[in-house]
Amino acid sequence: MAALIRAARTAQHLAVRALAAHGLAHPLTLALLAAASTAAARAWEAGHQVTDIHPSRLWAPPDER
Repeated sequence: MAALIRAARTAQHLAVRALAAHGLAHPLTLALLAAASTAAARAWEAGHQVTDIHPSRLWAPPDER
């Protein structure tokens, strides 16, 4: 089950990097965004919560405390 979380995090990370490098309309970005959403959906269907994929921050800036 941890593999699903790792796959979702990795896919999201790669999609964000492609977005920053190529922009939203680039075919690579679109393909990686689709892969990230598919990986997240698989993790969700397996019973994982959103917070498993996106854990809360361990710290917060002073204005958000």
